Amino acid sequence: MISCCNLTRKFGAFTAVDSLSLEIPTGTICAMLGPNGAGKSTTVGMLTGLLVPTSGEAIVCGTNVAVNPVAVKRKIGVLPESLGLFDDLTVEEHLELTGDIYGLDAATTRERITRLLTVLGLTAGRRTFARSCSHGMRKKTAFAMALLPNPEALFLDEPFEAVDPVTSGVMADILRNAASRGVTVLLTSHILPMAARIADQFVIIRSGRSVLNSTAADLPRPLEELYFELAEAPVSGELEWLGQTR
Repeated sequence: MISCCNLTRKFGAFTAVDSLSLEIPTGTICAMLGPNGAGKSTTVGMLTGLLVPTSGEAIVCGTNVAVNPVAVKRKIGVLPESLGLFDDLTVEEHLELTGDIYGLDAATTRERITRLLTVLGLTAGRRTFARSCSHGMRKKTAFAMALLPNPEALFLDEPFEAVDPVTSGVMADILRNAASRGVTVLLTSHILPMAARIADQFVIIRSGRSVLNSTAADLPRPLEELYFELAEAPVSGELEWLGQTR
């Protein structure tokens, strides 16, 4: 389970997240949606122990994040906004390092690496240094790193951005299967159709505050319609000079 109560984070006079409370039951995929700057990544940072909240409380996998952030990090997998890769390590070396950090034996690490490289289409690029990888390859590498230790909960910041459609479908299937086996997933996304496809719960935030927290079954209207109403409306405008004869 992932939960927080009145979680708040300020940067000087700016409040990035304002009294956010939510509960994500075990085995649930929750999609956190909102415009750029709404506070999604800051929320993920606090729930994973990377950022200290100004106030409020977060509990992840039964552990208070502020009291024991190291214990929380041992139980979770994270795909951060920055991806957290090292330019001078290959795709495969990132996964080997992840296995070492989580204390997996060599055989288990090797077996999981082989499977992850295969299903995510990374086998041919396994010896490519991160600095030479496309953004999509980097994203898939970070996703594989989050999955490798078999976490109790996953925190994924924009997992589907810059990923090809086939891999997006594979990633979605992996997450649905993981959730069916008890893994709790919190992901952020701007790709509303994918969020609507896989999520059981939706949280929309705007200016650091929750404006919607609903299960998929209880959504009163289509997700895209609610997003445009509650988070940000599309700007309607015409660029009159486009297409004009020079």
